[in-house]
Amino acid sequence: MTAETLEIGMRKPTIALVGNPNAGKTTVFNAITGAHQKVGNYPGVTVERISGEIDISGQTYELIDVPGLYSIVPASEDERVAVDVLKGQRNGEFAPDFLIAVVDANNLERNLFFFSQLLELGRPMAVALTMTDVLSAGGKAIRIEKLESELGVPIVSVVGHKGVGVKELLELVVQAGKVSPKPAELPYPQEAIDIIEPALKELAAQGRPISAAGLLDLAFSIELSSENDAVLTDVRSKLSAIGLNPTTIETASRYIWASRLSAKVSFSNEGAPKTTKTERIDRIVTHRIYGMAIFFALMYVMFQSIYTFAAPLMDGIGWVFGKLGDAVGRRLEGNEMLQSLVVDGLIGGVGTVVTFLPQILILFFFVAALEGTGYMSRAAFLMDRWLSWCGLNGRAFIPLLSSFACAVPGVMAARVMPDPKSRLATILVSPLMSCSARLPVYLLLIGAFIEPIYGPFWAGVALFAMHLVGLGVAVPVVWVLNRKVIKGKPLPFLLELPPYQVPKWRDVWLAMYLRGKVFLKTAGTVIIALSLVVWALLYFPRSEAATAQYKADFVAQNAAADDATLDAYVKERQVADSYLGRFGKAIEPVFRPAGFDWRISTAILAAFPAREVLVSSLGIIFSLGGEVDETSGDLRTSLRNAENADGTKLMTPWTAAGLMVFFALCCQCMATLAAVKRETNGWKWPVFMFVYMTALAYLGAVVVNQVGKLF
Repeated sequence: MTAETLEIGMRKPTIALVGNPNAGKTTVFNAITGAHQKVGNYPGVTVERISGEIDISGQTYELIDVPGLYSIVPASEDERVAVDVLKGQRNGEFAPDFLIAVVDANNLERNLFFFSQLLELGRPMAVALTMTDVLSAGGKAIRIEKLESELGVPIVSVVGHKGVGVKELLELVVQAGKVSPKPAELPYPQEAIDIIEPALKELAAQGRPISAAGLLDLAFSIELSSENDAVLTDVRSKLSAIGLNPTTIETASRYIWASRLSAKVSFSNEGAPKTTKTERIDRIVTHRIYGMAIFFALMYVMFQSIYTFAAPLMDGIGWVFGKLGDAVGRRLEGNEMLQSLVVDGLIGGVGTVVTFLPQILILFFFVAALEGTGYMSRAAFLMDRWLSWCGLNGRAFIPLLSSFACAVPGVMAARVMPDPKSRLATILVSPLMSCSARLPVYLLLIGAFIEPIYGPFWAGVALFAMHLVGLGVAVPVVWVLNRKVIKGKPLPFLLELPPYQVPKWRDVWLAMYLRGKVFLKTAGTVIIALSLVVWALLYFPRSEAATAQYKADFVAQNAAADDATLDAYVKERQVADSYLGRFGKAIEPVFRPAGFDWRISTAILAAFPAREVLVSSLGIIFSLGGEVDETSGDLRTSLRNAENADGTKLMTPWTAAGLMVFFALCCQCMATLAAVKRETNGWKWPVFMFVYMTALAYLGAVVVNQVGKLF
């Protein structure tokens, strides 16, 4: 038994799923693991580690979804982590025991380039050949048996969303563990071979056997091993003397090998169409005018659907939590503090947030479906025309789009930017995109002030507009950052456009399920904790003497008032005199130009750690201190009925719009600030981002409210 075999026996053996981006790797991974996925970060970095446990012939394996790679030579942090994982050089990670190489049949030559590098890792491997249906639709096909013979590894044609070939693939991976594949025989130029072969023999004599490609990698490396400095330096100097660069030789040789092999195993049907379906669609979808019209139409339909389709589900969830609060409240009568803690702090806080789960699911349904069709790459192409003038390119659309779900992965996705300055600029504006945490705020205020007055059509328009606010502000902000702060330079844009296809509905449902699960987990942990903190700050200090004084003051002024009105007055005074209420009153003059009183200011303060807490904070504030009647359990009704001290309405549609603009532009998310701190290696840029976004948010809210007064 070898030491490696003994090591594997002490842990679960691992299978790494690896391939080019857009090769169908996610579909294969979802087909194998289903909903049993674990998402975390690799130790020491913010790159996501996605894995799942699978059973093959009674043995448990860990399947790891390695970030997409075009080459074994990393060009970004994501790629560097992926390469380290494959080579076993990442702390806390063992080198994978088996590899599944996902190869896109529709882009065989490019995928074979990367595959030739994987062969040199010497790991047992099988190939999952994907996109064969797309290839066939274009009138082309691959001789799989011939390709298998040439590569020397087993190949299975896999249609992941249908589960075709998945079982056979896993069985072949384990069987392939008995044989390690041989490196590809790359067609190096003869003059390079004359230099390389003697060096290989000399290294072998030193007890350091290495492949020709490995030798060229080391020869090109700046950090030369002290043991082999003389050999490697000699190789590099001789190659340079005849005008050959080690990296150029290797890259060209791999592409020649891949091109020859692709031509050998591929064939076309005589009736193949001259233009593909993808090309015909792209003539319209990527058109300068029609393409932008289609893009905005799709975005509008998405946000209109979020508001319209989820309304019945929202009402149902709200009704369930309302009934639950009533039932629990009756059981806790007689203990005012415990009743308030459970009903207002716990059930009210979580229930208010969970109510918005349907919108979150609908949002991710559209995002996953559009991504599954291949449209998102076209959207990035279209947005390049908008982003290029301010110093970014279409590649920035990827992290910006990710930020519409959550700013944290958006900040991390900025690693796709090839230049450090453009990467920093993208990081600094990614949180301006309207993330899903803002969605509950928009829906609450639109449902309270826009829809009842203007109807569902304009409610959808308002929701769509709020998601454009951040993007509209981000473009001039980047322009200023690039010219005055970071001083970055415009960069060329290169992006692969995958073929159009019907979305893999299994992938869409899994994306909805996993993101919804994360949302509920957040509601069950962070939001509960923050809701309870907000409740405590709004409940204390409280004493019987103070309560008696409130009642006496009210009775002295309103002798004929009923008990319900008295209770409402007492609760409002208790909230106003609480710790958070006092702080809210202290800063009320600052927020008054935006139309916010101490109650809204207090809720804004409570929401600075996480913006979604605003909804539960308002629920606590207005359920404790709002008007008590048969509709007081509906937060939207409570907000509409809330009044200032002079009897005027606290909030108008313009005030609500100002509050939405504030939340659209303000950086109220500790997780985002922590991610920016890690990505920029310091607190300078997170502090800068927090300050400039808060200033923009405040000015935006003030302008909206003051303009609203004119109408």
